[in-house]
Amino acid sequence: MSRRELLLGDEALALGALHAGLSGVYAYPGTPSTEITEYIQGHPLAAERGIHCTWSANEKTAMEEALGMSFAGKRALVCMKHVGMNVAADAFVNSAMTGANGGLVVVAADDPSMHSSQNEQDSRFYGKFSLIPVFEPSTQQETYDMVRAAFDLSERFRIPVLMRLTTRMAHSRAVVETADLREMNPLACPANTRQWVLMPGNSRVRYKRLIEDYAALETEAETSPFNSYTDGKDRTTGIITCGIAWNYLMENCPDGCPHPVLKVSQYPLPGALVRRMAAECGSLLVIEEGQPFVEEAIRGILPTPVVVRGRLTGDLPRTGELTPDSVRAALGLAPHPAHAASQIVVPRPPALCQGCGHRDMYTALTEVIREEYPAGRVFSDIGCYTLGWLAPFHAIDTCVDMGASITMAKGAADAGQHPAVAVIGDSTFTHSGMTGLLDAVNEGANITVIISDNLTTGMTGGQDSAGTGRLESICAGIGVDPAHIRVVVPLPKNREELKRMIREEIEYRGVSVIIPRRECIQTAKRHAAERMKTNKEA
Repeated sequence: MSRRELLLGDEALALGALHAGLSGVYAYPGTPSTEITEYIQGHPLAAERGIHCTWSANEKTAMEEALGMSFAGKRALVCMKHVGMNVAADAFVNSAMTGANGGLVVVAADDPSMHSSQNEQDSRFYGKFSLIPVFEPSTQQETYDMVRAAFDLSERFRIPVLMRLTTRMAHSRAVVETADLREMNPLACPANTRQWVLMPGNSRVRYKRLIEDYAALETEAETSPFNSYTDGKDRTTGIITCGIAWNYLMENCPDGCPHPVLKVSQYPLPGALVRRMAAECGSLLVIEEGQPFVEEAIRGILPTPVVVRGRLTGDLPRTGELTPDSVRAALGLAPHPAHAASQIVVPRPPALCQGCGHRDMYTALTEVIREEYPAGRVFSDIGCYTLGWLAPFHAIDTCVDMGASITMAKGAADAGQHPAVAVIGDSTFTHSGMTGLLDAVNEGANITVIISDNLTTGMTGGQDSAGTGRLESICAGIGVDPAHIRVVVPLPKNREELKRMIREEIEYRGVSVIIPRRECIQTAKRHAAERMKTNKEA
């Protein structure tokens, strides 16, 4: 029975997956995708149906685990932010070759304007590169509906489907009307597993079929209910708009757009519709969130030269998120007076929480490095502690990607840098740091690794960390000398002890690990409130 619910885009996707007969979600937390998995974890259906919803160690393991569930015939969902696609890329690209058995939907939540990310990459390129179909919803309702359609398409073509969200879609709310609940798929492994064994002979056969299917998927896109062509009287310009950008166009045309509009939310790009618009219109304006994916693609499919405007031509900004105002300017409309107030919003840069253990760790580290090792370099990683680059600490010299702290410190040490200190969080260490530590141990690298352990995945809201309670054992198992695995509670009263540890391990010629361990202040508050509630109920 249908209901109406007020949902974030992330929540609409999660609920759509649950209602489509989901058996498992696999993910590593990353803004703006985190709420998808959290919504499933908190939904009664997850417990009632025994749906898998535990966090994975990283995006690659999540992708592979979901691929295994698909192999077994069940419907699986994989969720990550856009840079997580880089981590999952090996498995994701090859999943086009294995194909899917049970429906497999991979969600990439892109972050234009880099609100909480290292770059603005556009995940649609992964779909094109891999020959995997892509869905890009324009509304929360479409997000909900698309998941079901994506699972259906995945099972019909026996291929994974990529769903791309952006920050504004993921984190804005709208009313969504739900559909009937589907049953979960039964266990049913493939009868013929040849294409699941990616030996060259098998893959060559599969690749030919994949290319044939991709042509059929383009035909699917041309008749998809998520793609539409709306005619208009003013054909001087035809407008191609993708995903959430369609909303910005409609906001500026409340009485209907006077130009022909091609709304694209399912890829491959519907070439026939693009060619129709090019034949009927004097020029084309492409409005899309992210990189000029469609703007570049249509130049290669049009039979005759057509003026194409968009991000590449400067009609829309080349970087950052689209806004109703930037779209309005591209349409040649005067600025909207009601939007002027948006220009006076005061930016609020993030900062480490008061009482955070990372603060005490950085205070000790910077005092040692600045006062005693001015030639020292600190290689950091992705997490709350990346904020150590800001005042008052200015404690780190690099931050590139998940796990790069240890490997960059090793590379610098290989070049003769001393001291070379790596700072990494507990969740990031189990995500991508362990293999780098193994390299360092195998070569006896002269580095000091600080695993700043706040007992959670703090930056994304306090999700479980895969290595909680096992970091010392993991480091010892990798081969770090137990005598040089040091643990301390980062508090002001222990600062001199922590400084002494840092000093001693810098002087040690080999791989050493220091673990300042204190629970995230936000997680600690939440746990205390939960304990108080439990005690009152008892």
